[in-house]
Amino acid sequence: MDALAGSPLGWLCVGITALFGVTILCRAKRSLAGKANVLAWSLLPVLLGLLCMATLGAGRGLVACAACLISSMYLGSRELLPVGDKAVLITGSDTGIGHALAKYLDNLGFVVFAGVLNKDGPGAEELRRTCSRRLSLLQLDITNATQVQEAYLKVSKKVQNTGLWGVVNNAGILGFPADGELLPMNTYRQCMEVNFFGAVEVSKTFLPLLRKSRGRLVNMSSMAGGIPLPRYAAYGASKAALSMFSGVMRQELSKWGIKVAAIHPSGFRTGIQGTSDLWDKQEKELLENLPVDTRQAYGEDYLLGLKSYLPRMPTYCDANLSPVLSAILQALLAKRPRGLYTPGKGAYMPLCIFCYFPLWFYDFFIRKMLSTDSVPRALRTPEAESKNL
Repeated sequence: MDALAGSPLGWLCVGITALFGVTILCRAKRSLAGKANVLAWSLLPVLLGLLCMATLGAGRGLVACAACLISSMYLGSRELLPVGDKAVLITGSDTGIGHALAKYLDNLGFVVFAGVLNKDGPGAEELRRTCSRRLSLLQLDITNATQVQEAYLKVSKKVQNTGLWGVVNNAGILGFPADGELLPMNTYRQCMEVNFFGAVEVSKTFLPLLRKSRGRLVNMSSMAGGIPLPRYAAYGASKAALSMFSGVMRQELSKWGIKVAAIHPSGFRTGIQGTSDLWDKQEKELLENLPVDTRQAYGEDYLLGLKSYLPRMPTYCDANLSPVLSAILQALLAKRPRGLYTPGKGAYMPLCIFCYFPLWFYDFFIRKMLSTDSVPRALRTPEAESKNL
């Protein structure tokens, strides 16, 4: 210890550890945790840092103190603000994540404005029946500028000078999963209109209310918005645009005290794939718009087999939405929310492979993960062709 005390590096180590302890103690005192949690959270890491200094020496002790500091920053990002009377607008609350989120936040005590596509539909009726009187239903087609403006006027009248704490841009459509060459331009336009332009319209309209509260903007993107996935050209492109919008707004709105986060959920059962009637309509539109040579190259059996992917989607998805709801809550209430949340089993792995590995390896990985026996007619060998016949 004498050698440590005489070392400038040792004193630096002591200083960092002391600063770490004071910072954690002040933060813990302001939190809602009990006294026991305060002591455990603040004193134990400090003692650990001092012990590392004493046993490892100044150099490695400094590394240990830095590790303690980084871990405290992570723990701080998990610390939640009180709900209080915070008001949150959620779009697309008829079904899926938006519907579950409206119930979840209402149960936690939020003032919830649930935007629905059909105010008289079953989803809206269930929210009326099961939620508290704090929840207000809004007729809100996010592609309809008039409805967005009307929703803004209703929300601003209720929140008045306190502002709106959060906007969750959840409304979205999937479209018909098919090769990008096969998708009609109308599918691309619809996905961009709902998944991107609608979210931008809502964000721009409600930002004055978020500025009053220095609140949160949360955009529901998708794993397909962060990495390229086969059959999701239209959907993925629209979600990628939303993710980029989130990143830019995160940088620009920070000066106003508004925090922005994107959510990239993976593999959850939300009902976004639609109904069999919708699939029939989308399949008909796809087939009617195909050029003759493209139709011949892919083959009728390949084209008709595309629809079989939709009813299989829920079997690969998790019905438990709690990881997504927890991520959104973190984005809304964490003192230092992350810019990106990736709830879902294995959601982060493909993103890491895409970002840090060669593209050929990522393509190979995705091909194996999403393997299918379906091959366009023009690419089949004679043996495979006779087998299909």
